[in-house]
Amino acid sequence: MIYSVDPTFMDRKLTGQPLAPSWDYPGGTDRQGRDVLARLLVGARISLAVGVIAMVINLIIGVAIGVVSGWAYSSSRASWRFLDTVLTRIVDILYSIPVILIVVLLQVFVRKWIENYLASHGWDRANIPLLLTPDLLCVYIALGVTNWLTMARLARGEVINQAGSDYVMAARSLGQKSYRILFFHILPNCIGPLAVASTLAIPQAIFTESFLAFVGIGVSAPQASWGTMASDGLAEISNAPHLLILPAVSISITMLAFNLFGDGLRDALDPSSR
Repeated sequence: MIYSVDPTFMDRKLTGQPLAPSWDYPGGTDRQGRDVLARLLVGARISLAVGVIAMVINLIIGVAIGVVSGWAYSSSRASWRFLDTVLTRIVDILYSIPVILIVVLLQVFVRKWIENYLASHGWDRANIPLLLTPDLLCVYIALGVTNWLTMARLARGEVINQAGSDYVMAARSLGQKSYRILFFHILPNCIGPLAVASTLAIPQAIFTESFLAFVGIGVSAPQASWGTMASDGLAEISNAPHLLILPAVSISITMLAFNLFGDGLRDALDPSSR
């Protein structure tokens, strides 16, 4: 097979200039000659993994603490009411701590510990899976530590709302134990709002990860993240705007897709809409 050589292409490659989108490279290339479309697809794995893992952590921690707090608030015992007050104050305190501060602290202290731990077990950056690098582990931990607060408040409110319903009073009058009322009556009626909130937490985590990578405290180069690609494209905005536009559009479309999915899921699980 004979290939035709474009002299302009070769000159721009040798001088380190990015290429505009074309049939050969639909997303163009960056200053290092890397395919932007391929890097967008690799970055999608990182963004989606961060969103899904953060959502699972938020769901586990937030629902557990929110359910305990809401059920304690609905109890007539003073000791249980005190437990709800303690958990609520903890959530309020954690709300006052910015996520960026937590990520910086994790990158300074925890990341070095993770790297040393992996190195002591024979792992280095060359053979660590992409989604288990120390950078991403710190992002997982940071989002898991901070983003469950909204889920906890929602779960607490739903449990308090359901605890005053007629079917709960009927179950109490029949002599059912508290744990059966909570797990077999109240929690199934809270699945709808919590499922919708969990889907809406995914785009929030994706945006947070992209922002952290954009400012340089998230996923570090040469890993392909939409945030790092947008940061690199900002420096080339004058002569290669596609380097900034493509990752920004990818982030926007992904967030819009999950938001629309969450809205559709809310309509599907809402009894009043039927």
